[in-house]
This record gives sequence, structure tokens and C-alpha cells, in this order.
Amino acid sequence: MRYRTIGTDPRTRREVSVLALGAMLFGSVTDEKTSFAVLDRYVEAGGNFIDTSDNYAFWADGGQGGQSEELLGRWRRSRGVGDEIVIATKLGARPLAPGTSYVDNAEGLSAKVIRESAERSRERLGVAKLDLLYAHIEDHEVPLQETVEGFAELVAEGTVGLLGVSNHATWRVERARALAAAAGLPGYEVLQYAHSHLRPRTDVPEALFPDGSLGHAGPDLLGYLRAEPALTLVAYSPLLKGAYTHPDRLPADFDHPGTPARLAVLREVARETGATVNQVVLAWQIGGELPIVPLAGVSSVAQLEENLAAVDLELTAEQRARLDAAH
Repeated sequence: MRYRTIGTDPRTRREVSVLALGAMLFGSVTDEKTSFAVLDRYVEAGGNFIDTSDNYAFWADGGQGGQSEELLGRWRRSRGVGDEIVIATKLGARPLAPGTSYVDNAEGLSAKVIRESAERSRERLGVAKLDLLYAHIEDHEVPLQETVEGFAELVAEGTVGLLGVSNHATWRVERARALAAAAGLPGYEVLQYAHSHLRPRTDVPEALFPDGSLGHAGPDLLGYLRAEPALTLVAYSPLLKGAYTHPDRLPADFDHPGTPARLAVLREVARETGATVNQVVLAWQIGGELPIVPLAGVSSVAQLEENLAAVDLELTAEQRARLDAAH
């Protein structure tokens, strides 16, 4: 396994594996036995960066979520896992009532919610401190200042380490970070957005695509990452939910003329390296110029093994240039 540093403050920064494990469906769609087997193998391989959220997976049973955090808590206790494993979680998108969703009834990012939701996450995970806590989705009703101060209070108290942000407009990320910096408070250091080798359309309103377009790391966000080298991008859905091997799963916003060209280069490089297309995608992210940690979810140990092999896949500069240039 290889590792990279996230965060800049010596008191809170962590060394994390270059491949993160998504636990979104653990404890719900993925049963406990399988989830434990995947977690055990990931740790055995040197992985130490696991991602969850307080609202996972509310849609599986029409509830409010919490199943993934609860399963990770049981796994930690049964295996004697300590702070050597970095567990990141999120708040802000948990439905306030069963049968509702984050679209119309999210908990939001008020100071009260931040404190109370973080406490519930710590209880479910069985930890004294959340290693990395994200603002999951935007809250346009709460002033950014209140959100910034709410997260910073938990860091000051020692119940949260690093702060992150997901699925926010780039300008709101920058404004929140500027507010934190001006007040001498800790700000967001880890960004979590959808990112893969294939690119979604950018010529239509994001609202047309309810399957995640809002959270894509587009040119603005990637440019921001280049301008702020202390930030890290954790890339969710790097394998597009299996679409590289099951084209029928490709989301609607990837249906454009650029997709076949980029797929063709991916397949060329896969043939040249003897790797799978999925492995080439992950290796392209891991070894690129930007600090990107792919966050891949799996439902079996076999899928995990395929992803783990990507960590040691070295692409040549020429192969990278071709992958980057395809459009």
C-alpha cells in the first residue's frame, strides 16, 4: 500500500492509504458478513481510510440512515480497531424523518445540527474523535459563518480532527475557507466530489440530472485544487457504479461524443498494461498531478482485490498524456 498526507496542521493531519474504501452500503444492501470480510481484507492490505456518512443508507429501508456507521462500530469493536484506521463521515444530508430525503427534508448545517449529529456519529462509530468530518451538502438557509464556527468548535474541543466539504459549489467552498482563515479557525482541507476518467456533460443545467451531477468535480473545482496545493480531493464514484464494465449503467450526463474517445484510450492502455479498465482509471487518479484519493465502494472481496491491484499499477508518462488528452 502507498500513502499520502491529508491536512496541514501537525495536530490533526493524517497519513492515509491512496485508495479509500467506501462503506456506503455496508450494513444495509451489503450484509454484515460480507462487509466484515471486505473491511478485514482492506486493512490486511494496508488500507486505513474508510468513508461513511450519517445518512447511509436511508434509501435502503425508507429510514434515516445510520446503518453504515453502526456496522463500522460493530466491526471496530469486534476487531479491536483503534485510531490507526481513519474513518471519515459526513453530516448535513440525513433526512429529518423516515420516508423523506435530503432533497426536501435534510438536517442541514446549523451549529446545533453539527454538534448533535457529530455526537450521534461518534456514538454509532464507537469513537471519541471523528478523524475527518465533512459538510455533506449545501445548506442555503444557514449562514456560512455559523457553519464554519460550528465545525471549528468541535475541532477546538478535540472531538473532530480534519474538516471536509462535499457537493458544494466551488465559490461556497472558497468563501467558507476564507471566513475560517479570517477568524483564525480551522477550515475545510479535504474535498469530496464525484470524479472519474469519463467526464459528464457541462452544457446543460445540472438539475436535469438528479443522479449526482451537482457533485461532479468540474473544471472550476479542479482549477481550485491546482491553486490550493494543501487541499486533497477524495473522488467518489471513480468507477461510475460499474459503468466501465456495464455500459448500460452509464449515467445520462455521460452520454456525449467525448465519452467513446476516452473509453477507447482507457481500453488501449488496459491492453498495454495487462490491467483492467477499472484498474487503469484508479491508477490514473492515484498517480496524477493533483492530490486525488479515489474512494471506491465494493460489494465483494473479489471487487476489492481488483481495486487494490491498481495501487501498484504504474502508468508511463506517455500513457498518462494520452489518457489526459482524449476528448
